[in-house]
Amino acid sequence: MSSPSDRLYSESHEWYQVEGDTVTIGITQYAANELTDITYVEMQPAGSSINTSDSVGEVESVKTTSDVFCPFNGEVTEVNAAAADDPALLNSDPYGQGWLVRLKVSDASTPEGLMDQATYDERYPLT
Repeated sequence: MSSPSDRLYSESHEWYQVEGDTVTIGITQYAANELTDITYVEMQPAGSSINTSDSVGEVESVKTTSDVFCPFNGEVTEVNAAAADDPALLNSDPYGQGWLVRLKVSDASTPEGLMDQATYDERYPLT
């Protein structure tokens, strides 16, 4: 299984789908597999200002708690309430229903250090 090709990926296993000045953020299937059973999701509320490399929230599993980072400057416009209500969505559908947060960004150009799908899948193959 490969990651969706319409997104950018980080070394810390977040994905970023850029559409105009909106960026949707989630965690990758690789991250979901490593975390195993995700039990809790908490994101910054709508209206929060986010600066490059800020945490937009955290994901907890039976193993650990992980921050979700953002390489864009912007404002949170939407939080996925379904993921907060049912954190298992991040395990079952991390690229679809398991998205976490949407930002309106001031500059949607690709931040340095993000990978395309082919590079990410080569570095972090699903086994």
